[in-house]
Amino acid sequence: MVTGGGRGIGANVARELAGAGMEIWVTGRTAEQVEAVAAEVSGHALVGDVARREDVEAWAHAAEPVDILVANAGTGTHHQDEEWEFDLDQWWHTFEVNVLGVHLSCRAVIPGMLERGAGRIVIVGSGASYLPGASDTSYTSSKAAVCRYGETLANALRDRIPVFVISPGLVRTAMTDGHFADDAPWTPPECAPRLVAKLASGRYDALAGRYLHAEHTDVDELVAHIDEVLEQDLQAIRLRRAEVFDL
Repeated sequence: MVTGGGRGIGANVARELAGAGMEIWVTGRTAEQVEAVAAEVSGHALVGDVARREDVEAWAHAAEPVDILVANAGTGTHHQDEEWEFDLDQWWHTFEVNVLGVHLSCRAVIPGMLERGAGRIVIVGSGASYLPGASDTSYTSSKAAVCRYGETLANALRDRIPVFVISPGLVRTAMTDGHFADDAPWTPPECAPRLVAKLASGRYDALAGRYLHAEHTDVDELVAHIDEVLEQDLQAIRLRRAEVFDL
Protein backbone atom coordinates (compact mmCIF):
# COMPACT_ATOMS: atom_id res chain seq x y z
CA MET A 1 0.00 0.00 0.00
CA VAL A 2 1.48 3.31 -1.15
CA THR A 3 -0.03 6.43 0.40
CA GLY A 4 0.08 9.54 -1.74
CA GLY A 5 0.55 7.26 -4.72
CA GLY A 6 -1.41 9.26 -7.27
CA ARG A 7 1.49 11.40 -8.41
CA GLY A 8 5.15 12.26 -7.93
CA ILE A 9 7.35 10.05 -5.79
CA GLY A 10 4.46 7.86 -4.65
CA ALA A 11 3.38 7.08 -8.20
CA ASN A 12 6.93 6.14 -9.15
CA VAL A 13 7.21 3.89 -6.09
CA ALA A 14 3.97 2.18 -7.08
CA ARG A 15 5.33 1.57 -10.58
CA GLU A 16 8.64 0.20 -9.27
CA LEU A 17 7.01 -2.20 -6.82
CA ALA A 18 4.48 -3.35 -9.41
CA GLY A 19 7.38 -4.03 -11.76
CA ALA A 20 8.84 -6.25 -9.03
CA GLY A 21 5.67 -8.33 -9.11
CA MET A 22 3.79 -6.86 -6.16
CA GLU A 23 0.05 -6.22 -6.01
CA ILE A 24 -0.32 -2.50 -5.42
CA TRP A 25 -2.91 -0.47 -3.54
CA VAL A 26 -2.63 3.22 -4.40
CA THR A 27 -4.10 5.80 -2.01
CA GLY A 28 -4.66 9.52 -2.32
CA ARG A 29 -7.22 12.33 -2.28
CA THR A 30 -7.51 12.98 -6.02
CA ALA A 31 -9.58 10.17 -7.51
CA GLU A 32 -8.54 10.79 -11.11
CA GLN A 33 -4.83 10.55 -10.29
CA VAL A 34 -5.13 7.59 -7.94
CA GLU A 35 -7.28 5.62 -10.36
CA ALA A 36 -4.95 6.37 -13.27
CA VAL A 37 -1.87 5.08 -11.46
CA ALA A 38 -3.76 2.06 -10.14
CA ALA A 39 -4.90 1.20 -13.65
CA GLU A 40 -1.38 1.66 -15.01
CA VAL A 41 0.10 -0.82 -12.52
CA SER A 42 -2.89 -3.20 -12.62
CA GLY A 43 -3.49 -2.36 -8.98
CA HIS A 44 -6.27 -0.97 -6.84
CA ALA A 45 -7.36 2.62 -6.11
CA LEU A 46 -8.23 3.81 -2.60
CA VAL A 47 -9.48 7.39 -2.50
CA GLY A 48 -9.55 9.38 0.73
CA ASP A 49 -7.66 11.59 3.15
CA VAL A 50 -4.57 10.20 4.89
CA ALA A 51 -5.27 12.51 7.83
CA ARG A 52 -8.72 10.97 8.44
CA ARG A 53 -8.71 7.91 10.67
CA GLU A 54 -11.85 6.46 9.06
CA ASP A 55 -10.34 6.64 5.57
CA VAL A 56 -7.02 5.10 6.52
CA GLU A 57 -8.59 2.27 8.47
CA ALA A 58 -10.88 1.54 5.53
CA TRP A 59 -7.85 1.44 3.21
CA ALA A 60 -6.03 -1.03 5.45
CA HIS A 61 -9.10 -3.23 5.70
CA ALA A 62 -9.56 -3.25 1.91
CA ALA A 63 -5.90 -3.97 1.21
CA GLU A 64 -5.44 -6.62 3.91
CA PRO A 65 -3.01 -8.31 4.10
CA VAL A 66 -0.58 -5.41 3.70
CA ASP A 67 2.95 -6.79 3.42
CA ILE A 68 4.61 -3.45 2.66
CA LEU A 69 3.39 -0.01 3.73
CA VAL A 70 5.03 2.94 2.00
CA ALA A 71 3.94 5.96 4.05
CA ASN A 72 4.71 8.51 1.38
CA ALA A 73 1.82 11.00 1.48
CA GLY A 74 3.06 14.47 2.33
CA THR A 75 2.45 18.12 1.73
CA GLY A 76 4.26 21.43 2.02
CA THR A 77 3.64 25.12 1.54
CA HIS A 78 5.36 27.86 -0.42
CA HIS A 79 4.33 31.29 0.78
CA GLN A 80 5.64 34.84 1.13
CA ASP A 81 4.20 35.52 4.58
CA GLU A 82 6.30 35.83 7.70
CA GLU A 83 6.21 32.46 9.42
CA TRP A 84 4.36 33.83 12.46
CA GLU A 85 1.75 35.42 10.17
CA PHE A 86 1.16 32.42 7.91
CA ASP A 87 -2.39 31.05 7.94
CA LEU A 88 -2.69 28.85 11.03
CA ASP A 89 -5.01 26.27 9.47
CA GLN A 90 -2.64 25.75 6.54
CA TRP A 91 0.34 25.55 8.90
CA TRP A 92 -1.34 22.85 11.00
CA HIS A 93 -2.60 20.99 7.93
CA THR A 94 1.03 20.22 7.08
CA PHE A 95 1.37 18.37 10.38
CA GLU A 96 -1.95 16.60 9.91
CA VAL A 97 -0.79 15.12 6.60
CA ASN A 98 2.93 14.67 7.24
CA VAL A 99 2.83 13.41 10.83
CA LEU A 100 -0.67 12.27 11.74
CA GLY A 101 -1.09 10.67 8.31
CA VAL A 102 2.04 8.58 8.82
CA HIS A 103 0.93 7.50 12.28
CA LEU A 104 -2.58 6.60 11.14
CA SER A 105 -1.19 4.56 8.26
CA CYS A 106 1.26 2.66 10.46
CA ARG A 107 -1.32 2.17 13.19
CA ALA A 108 -3.78 0.68 10.72
CA VAL A 109 -1.47 -1.99 9.30
CA ILE A 110 0.71 -2.98 12.26
CA PRO A 111 -1.82 -5.29 14.00
CA GLY A 112 -2.21 -7.41 10.86
CA MET A 113 1.55 -7.54 10.32
CA LEU A 114 2.10 -8.66 13.91
CA GLU A 115 -0.60 -11.29 13.63
CA ARG A 116 0.99 -12.73 10.48
CA GLY A 117 4.51 -12.31 11.80
CA ALA A 118 5.56 -10.48 8.63
CA GLY A 119 5.57 -7.02 7.10
CA ARG A 120 7.70 -3.95 6.48
CA ILE A 121 7.13 -0.21 6.73
CA VAL A 122 8.94 2.46 4.74
CA ILE A 123 8.37 6.07 5.85
CA VAL A 124 9.30 8.86 3.45
CA GLY A 125 11.08 11.54 5.44
CA SER A 126 13.17 14.44 4.17
CA GLY A 127 16.56 16.05 4.48
CA ALA A 128 14.59 19.11 5.56
CA SER A 129 14.43 17.45 8.97
CA TYR A 130 18.06 18.36 9.70
CA LEU A 131 19.62 20.48 6.94
CA PRO A 132 20.51 24.04 8.07
CA GLY A 133 19.29 27.31 6.62
CA ALA A 134 15.57 26.56 6.30
CA SER A 135 12.89 29.09 7.24
CA ASP A 136 9.64 27.19 6.56
CA THR A 137 8.65 26.11 10.06
CA SER A 138 5.75 23.82 9.18
CA TYR A 139 7.37 21.52 6.62
CA THR A 140 10.76 21.20 8.29
CA SER A 141 9.32 20.63 11.75
CA SER A 142 6.84 18.05 10.49
CA LYS A 143 9.56 16.12 8.69
CA ALA A 144 11.79 16.24 11.76
CA ALA A 145 8.90 14.71 13.68
CA VAL A 146 8.43 12.04 11.00
CA CYS A 147 12.10 11.02 11.11
CA ARG A 148 12.06 10.76 14.89
CA TYR A 149 8.75 8.92 14.75
CA GLY A 150 10.13 6.34 12.32
CA GLU A 151 13.23 5.64 14.39
CA THR A 152 11.20 5.34 17.59
CA LEU A 153 8.64 3.06 15.96
CA ALA A 154 11.48 0.88 14.70
CA ASN A 155 12.69 0.57 18.30
CA ALA A 156 9.22 -0.39 19.50
CA LEU A 157 8.89 -3.03 16.76
CA ARG A 158 12.46 -4.35 16.83
CA ASP A 159 12.74 -8.01 15.79
CA ARG A 160 9.09 -7.98 14.72
CA ILE A 161 8.49 -5.42 11.94
CA PRO A 162 11.34 -3.50 10.26
CA VAL A 163 10.59 0.21 9.95
CA PHE A 164 12.73 2.31 7.61
CA VAL A 165 13.00 6.07 7.18
CA ILE A 166 14.20 7.33 3.81
CA SER A 167 14.89 10.70 2.26
CA PRO A 168 14.00 10.72 -1.44
CA GLY A 169 16.27 13.71 -2.03
CA LEU A 170 15.24 16.81 -3.94
CA VAL A 171 13.01 15.35 -6.66
CA ARG A 172 11.15 17.38 -9.27
CA THR A 173 7.47 17.06 -8.38
CA ALA A 174 4.44 19.33 -8.39
CA MET A 175 5.44 20.44 -4.88
CA THR A 176 9.05 21.34 -5.72
CA ASP A 177 9.10 22.33 -9.40
CA GLY A 178 9.45 26.08 -9.84
CA HIS A 179 10.56 26.63 -6.25
CA PHE A 180 14.21 25.62 -6.61
CA ALA A 181 16.88 26.68 -9.08
CA ASP A 182 17.55 24.58 -12.16
CA ASP A 183 21.08 23.97 -10.89
CA ALA A 184 19.89 22.79 -7.46
CA PRO A 185 21.11 19.33 -6.42
CA TRP A 186 18.15 17.50 -7.97
CA THR A 187 17.92 13.77 -7.24
CA PRO A 188 17.05 11.46 -10.15
CA PRO A 189 13.40 10.37 -9.72
CA GLU A 190 14.27 6.67 -9.96
CA CYS A 191 16.44 6.68 -6.81
CA ALA A 192 13.68 6.61 -4.18
CA PRO A 193 11.61 3.87 -5.87
CA ARG A 194 14.69 1.69 -6.27
CA LEU A 195 15.59 2.14 -2.61
CA VAL A 196 12.05 1.25 -1.51
CA ALA A 197 12.16 -1.90 -3.65
CA LYS A 198 15.44 -2.91 -2.04
CA LEU A 199 14.08 -2.38 1.47
CA ALA A 200 11.00 -4.42 0.58
CA SER A 201 13.19 -7.40 -0.27
CA GLY A 202 14.13 -8.23 3.32
CA ARG A 203 17.87 -8.12 2.70
CA TYR A 204 18.29 -4.82 4.53
CA ASP A 205 16.21 -5.35 7.67
CA ALA A 206 19.25 -4.70 9.87
CA LEU A 207 19.06 -1.05 8.75
CA ALA A 208 15.64 -0.55 10.34
CA GLY A 209 15.44 2.81 12.10
CA ARG A 210 18.44 4.24 10.22
CA TYR A 211 18.22 7.37 8.09
CA LEU A 212 18.69 6.34 4.46
CA HIS A 213 19.11 8.78 1.58
CA ALA A 214 17.88 7.52 -1.77
CA GLU A 215 20.80 8.95 -3.74
CA HIS A 216 23.68 9.17 -1.28
CA THR A 217 23.30 6.11 0.98
CA ASP A 218 24.79 2.84 -0.25
CA VAL A 219 22.61 0.36 1.63
CA ASP A 220 24.66 -2.59 0.35
CA GLU A 221 27.79 -1.04 1.87
CA LEU A 222 25.97 -0.32 5.14
CA VAL A 223 24.68 -3.87 5.47
CA ALA A 224 28.15 -5.22 4.77
CA HIS A 225 29.42 -3.19 7.74
CA ILE A 226 26.34 -3.44 9.95
CA ASP A 227 28.31 -4.14 13.15
CA GLU A 228 30.21 -0.89 12.72
CA VAL A 229 27.02 1.00 11.81
CA LEU A 230 25.31 -0.14 15.00
CA GLU A 231 28.34 0.23 17.25
CA GLN A 232 29.01 3.80 16.10
CA ASP A 233 25.30 4.66 15.76
CA LEU A 234 25.77 5.76 12.15
CA GLN A 235 23.03 7.04 9.83
CA ALA A 236 21.16 8.56 12.75
CA ILE A 237 20.22 12.15 13.57
CA ARG A 238 21.82 12.94 16.92
CA LEU A 239 22.85 15.87 19.10
CA ARG A 240 26.59 16.48 18.93
CA ARG A 241 27.48 18.24 22.16
CA ALA A 242 29.94 21.13 22.13
CA GLU A 243 33.25 20.51 23.85
CA VAL A 244 34.58 22.90 26.44
CA PHE A 245 37.81 24.55 25.36
CA ASP A 246 40.32 26.48 27.41
CA LEU A 247 40.59 29.84 25.69
